[in-house]
Amino acid sequence: MPLHLRSAYPLPSRRLSQLAIVPSSFSTTSRVNTLTCRRYLQTQGLLLAPVVFGGLFISLWTWKCFMMVVFQNKIIYMPGLPPNARWEKIQDYANRLGGIHWREERIRARDGTDLALAVTDLDLGQSRNTSTRPDAVFYILYFQGNASSLPPRLPDLSSVLCMLERRMLQEPKRVRCTMICLSYRGYWTSRGRPTEKGIRLDAAAAVDYISKLHQNTYDDRGASIPPAELVLWGQSIGSGVATNLASECLMPDNLHLNALILETPFTSVRAMLEVLYPQKWLPYKHLWPFLRNHLDSWRNLGLISKGYMPKGNLPAVFILQADRDELVPAELADKLYNRCLEVQLPVTRKLVAGAFHNDTMFRAEGRKAVSDFLRQRMMG
Repeated sequence: MPLHLRSAYPLPSRRLSQLAIVPSSFSTTSRVNTLTCRRYLQTQGLLLAPVVFGGLFISLWTWKCFMMVVFQNKIIYMPGLPPNARWEKIQDYANRLGGIHWREERIRARDGTDLALAVTDLDLGQSRNTSTRPDAVFYILYFQGNASSLPPRLPDLSSVLCMLERRMLQEPKRVRCTMICLSYRGYWTSRGRPTEKGIRLDAAAAVDYISKLHQNTYDDRGASIPPAELVLWGQSIGSGVATNLASECLMPDNLHLNALILETPFTSVRAMLEVLYPQKWLPYKHLWPFLRNHLDSWRNLGLISKGYMPKGNLPAVFILQADRDELVPAELADKLYNRCLEVQLPVTRKLVAGAFHNDTMFRAEGRKAVSDFLRQRMMG
């Protein structure tokens, strides 16, 4: 049959069916590409969720670390708690002071910051003749914890002083005792904002105030005035303030550092980071290189010993621990106690049974321990 006539005849149905089932190379390739794309997108979708959520978690983690570094002063120092702390007055607690009369005094730090003090005076011993010079003069400088203000603390401090007054009644030695409570910058009616650097200036200003007070009170027209004894008492972060002052501030000639009372102390802010965030997956304890507040009592005790050892009059250290301290573990107080032994500072300690971090002065056992220690130092 001629070639030009073949197309005029239909192909057999068998031949057509064979042609129909033969796949084209284009359609096969397209189907394979479609399946590959679907699998790729499914794989990408499965991987996208953990990447997004993981990135979000890391971003939030980094942001919180950044915030903790930037706002560490607001985390450590809480002068606005409770909300009425800045407006409380000594008079509000007058009926709970046991006859101890407190007054508010004002001083200025070296940088000009206006600071508040709560001050009281006591004459201790059998003879209370104020017309004669006392046998000894003691000043107690108190540093509070990181929250609230001074007025709510005055009832417990007054109770300690009343207990001390009763215990000294049978002593022939007449002691003039003045207690000064420092309100850090930003606390109570003091101006400024609290930082460790600023509080160092506040503590130094309080020592200058005590030195001038002693000079003005016992100035006998040029006669030599025997040095007064100074006791530094710090509670919680106040313990770090006390050891900072004792290790760095050169005491005036008319003051002698007699003792330190460390109430519910910790070794340093860095150690507290590890205590508060012990979990390995939390990075906060690794932020210590960015700390601007250290309050390193462990280091300070070594400096105190080094500074006072050549003079031969090492200050005594009294550590008051809370048995059920929910913030500071006992091991940190133990480290401070062992540190005192290591650097040859005379040290004693007392564990107040059942007391929480802020409860040691609420309990008679804690108040008695402090008053007994003060009596021992005054009679020594």
